[in-house]
Amino acid sequence: MPISEGIDFRNPPVAGVAMRLTQRVTRITAPNAGVMTGPGTNTYVVGERDLAVIDPGPAIASHVAAIVRHAGRRLRWIFVTHTHLDHSPAARAVAAETGAQLIGRPPPDGGRQDRDFVPEHVPNDGEVIVCDGCTLRAVQTPGHASNHLCWLLEEERLLFTGDHIMQGSTVVITPPDGDMSAYFASLEKVLALDVDVLAPGHGSLIGEPQAAVRRLIGHRLWRERKVVDALADAGTPTLDELLPVVYSDVAPQLHAAARGSLHAHLLKLARDGRAIQTADRWRAA
Repeated sequence: MPISEGIDFRNPPVAGVAMRLTQRVTRITAPNAGVMTGPGTNTYVVGERDLAVIDPGPAIASHVAAIVRHAGRRLRWIFVTHTHLDHSPAARAVAAETGAQLIGRPPPDGGRQDRDFVPEHVPNDGEVIVCDGCTLRAVQTPGHASNHLCWLLEEERLLFTGDHIMQGSTVVITPPDGDMSAYFASLEKVLALDVDVLAPGHGSLIGEPQAAVRRLIGHRLWRERKVVDALADAGTPTLDELLPVVYSDVAPQLHAAARGSLHAHLLKLARDGRAIQTADRWRAA
């Protein structure tokens, strides 16, 4: 029986509450709800005896205390999907309290990165790490961040997606570290996995993973077509002139965040030979 048949997908995250999701997975959501984080960053505690944590989240004292209170001295491993400031900064404090090993990829150059995250082990793509009763496989998924990893819990065919896939919204891709071409390739990579459930960094569990990923790919292709059409209509616009046209369906207060994804779409189109940049202006190729 697929593990998804025993899951209540309507079970929403509640900050500070440890919610048992499956036999091996408990979710503790950080109190950092917002426009970009939804109900907050999900921290997942994985295992039955010795435990692992995936994405300890922001360094908020109450959240660190909730993780330590739930996992205690049984915590052996801390896995990080990427080093954005809402996902990894609590790693140091949790490790200091428990002695757990830090596993993930170092922060890349640029802004919005947790410079204090220093992994003790840097996994390769496809590397398998055996915990107590759990097998976690690293799945390299750059796009939202160049150092992004998803983690596949093989016993439950459950993929911890970090910010690669979120429930209820699309993710922001902000160059230069964010890369739209890489993001498309990483979505295709997840599509090929044998997965029953997605456990995102923000929001509730996601069932029917293949359908969810196809919807994301379809949405991104639809947005790309809007960019191409806007370039054809506007002549040689700047990025900021394109923004309200391409994101006419998005509330203006979210345009600042959407600007990064528009830039990523334009850079992808340029690599594909479909757009040309001259100084700060763009035109169709």
